[in-house]
Amino acid sequence: MSGPLAGIRVVDLTSAVLGPVATQILGDMGADVIKVEPPEGDSIRPLGPSRHPGMGAYFLNINRNKKSVALDLKRSAAREALLKLVETADVFVHNMRLAAAERLGLDYQAVAGRNPRIVYAAAAGFRKDGVHRDRPSFDDVIQGESGLAALNGGPGGEPRYVPMAVCDKICGYVLASAIGMALFHRERTGEGQEVHVPMLETMVAFNFVDHLWYGVLAEPEKGLGYPRMLTEHRRPFPTKDGHICILATTDTQSRHLFEAIDCPELAEDQRFSTLARRTDNIGELYEIVIERMRRRTTAEWRERLDSFDVPNGVVTSLEGLLADPYLNDAGFFERVEHPSEGKMLTTAIPVMFSGSPGDTFRLPPPRLGEHTRSVLGELGYSDAEIDDITTQASAIRD
Repeated sequence: MSGPLAGIRVVDLTSAVLGPVATQILGDMGADVIKVEPPEGDSIRPLGPSRHPGMGAYFLNINRNKKSVALDLKRSAAREALLKLVETADVFVHNMRLAAAERLGLDYQAVAGRNPRIVYAAAAGFRKDGVHRDRPSFDDVIQGESGLAALNGGPGGEPRYVPMAVCDKICGYVLASAIGMALFHRERTGEGQEVHVPMLETMVAFNFVDHLWYGVLAEPEKGLGYPRMLTEHRRPFPTKDGHICILATTDTQSRHLFEAIDCPELAEDQRFSTLARRTDNIGELYEIVIERMRRRTTAEWRERLDSFDVPNGVVTSLEGLLADPYLNDAGFFERVEHPSEGKMLTTAIPVMFSGSPGDTFRLPPPRLGEHTRSVLGELGYSDAEIDDITTQASAIRD
């Protein structure tokens, strides 16, 4: 088995998007991820086109490299089986509301009591020590409360959601990263610990990387928001036959851009001579660039901008991505065969390790409860005991 997390066992109680994104990253990196699902399965199993019930496209896309164990954790025997599994694990991760974890007897104290070295990782909408700790939250809620929906509406526009589960995915990546850091800490000290990722605070910090602005100087009354990001002109530039994306930030890049659009004198214009001045006058600058971009085709501009070493790119649709020569030459889209679902398309792992590469499809996305018997058998349960633990779960699932 390859991957930097080979030999690490993860007990995964996550569902929907945030948690499964995080645990798929861990699985891609070699971890043994055991996905513990309720009898009815992960809530996202039905979402998207499918060939069989409970194997929707959305589920398939974020649950590879995992085993599935179906347990009704409201039953004491099933909960005990989970805690026996915890004793063999390095990581325990969930994205339940904290009160729900406590009701199930799966808070940090209970889990660490069975395995003091465990990295116990949880993601929720809000801080575990805050007044909103048990409020329900999903991606759209956090997009709104973090300021993202307002930003996406543009100057004076109606708030708009980004057309993807962006908060779930970002927080999923943060959760996976935090787990890796906690494992590194344990490697050095031998100590497990609790890790908590609150969605709201994570996204506010993420959004304010660009937009805290005068707030960084403790003068927020002078203005928040990075002007270049907020101008109405910040969008792909129309060309004769399409659109093109350009970003020149340094003085050198800007000088090259001015030369490329046949306006070299702009480099000496006091409005645009430095990054700070270009930022203050970004609307005027973009108006000039927009007028110039309409004079050539996209292909002509790409060739010209490349010759001046100005960062640029084309606007690509989702369909265009699948046909993109660069991505296909790189083998980024992998065609694989699922044992029950047939032909699938998946994306390659974007992060590369020279000494311990991950594996995209070491295990196919699992059917509900596919590995219940084998995993519980490894824990020492007899067939009769497994039947007793899973009978009720099977009845509910059927």
